[in-house]
Amino acid sequence: MSICIVIVNWNAGDLLLSCIKSVIKSGGALVSQIIVVDNNSSDGSVETLNNLAQVNLIQADENLGFGRACNLGATYCTADYVLFLNPDARIYDDTLRHVLAFMEEKENLNFGICGVQLENQNKEITRSSSRSPSVLGFLSHSTGLDKIYPNLGNPMAEWDHSSTRTVDQVIGAFFFVRSHVFERLNGFDERFFVYFEEVDFSVRAKRLGWPSVYFAGAKAFHLGGGVSQQVKAQRLFYSRRSRLQYIWKHFSLPKIILVSIGTLFVEPIGRIMSSILRKSFVSFKETMLGYGMLYKWIFFRLVDSFR
Repeated sequence: MSICIVIVNWNAGDLLLSCIKSVIKSGGALVSQIIVVDNNSSDGSVETLNNLAQVNLIQADENLGFGRACNLGATYCTADYVLFLNPDARIYDDTLRHVLAFMEEKENLNFGICGVQLENQNKEITRSSSRSPSVLGFLSHSTGLDKIYPNLGNPMAEWDHSSTRTVDQVIGAFFFVRSHVFERLNGFDERFFVYFEEVDFSVRAKRLGWPSVYFAGAKAFHLGGGVSQQVKAQRLFYSRRSRLQYIWKHFSLPKIILVSIGTLFVEPIGRIMSSILRKSFVSFKETMLGYGMLYKWIFFRLVDSFR
């Protein structure tokens, strides 16, 4: 059994090299390919890979987005499994060995996707699994109720992630997939530029009989936030745009209306009020910029639909 690792880079800086070094050091003979797809970075991070013969570097002329770049990298894979690994993640010495052994056990052959325990810089196990998106989950997030009652939200924030269990979705930072399952689903839906591509993939895989599993018997490091911390307004825009794209693809009209109201009206008002109460001009500015981009995108989408 072999593993192909696909890493999508966009201005990840030193994180990219650290990630790849961890794969070279700890992956061993299990890793047959390391593929880096660079989304037209401008920070010099790609140049740090020049002396790494183990890496197959694919440089795009533009920012393809995460899902599309992952699909491009996967076309070069010939292994039994594909691990989509964020550049702000690192694997440990026994990470892949344990995951592969788990997925190859007879009783686990039905699982199509696997995630592992992800540690942050404080050695804490982060919450990295989620329920399939629901109206209640989205609305509880838009209104802030999930902070009071975590079990109402889509993320499984109330669970300590200390045990192995079947879940609806694992985080895309460490997304371990059987290659034939990825091919069967034609990869990620490239309409999701970033965010929700792994959510959509997991939902489609489950419908075909390939559920996801969270495996507590292996660990990896994940910084969290990563490059997206650099562009918070854009992160807000892309995450909410992908949310809308997801509900338009998977939800009925009444549910679309409810979630859209929460996303486009309730949530921004709450964010603005929070920024004012905290006297955070930066947060206020990021909220206005992010939702401004979102409203502009919706406007032009509506205009195009009437042409």
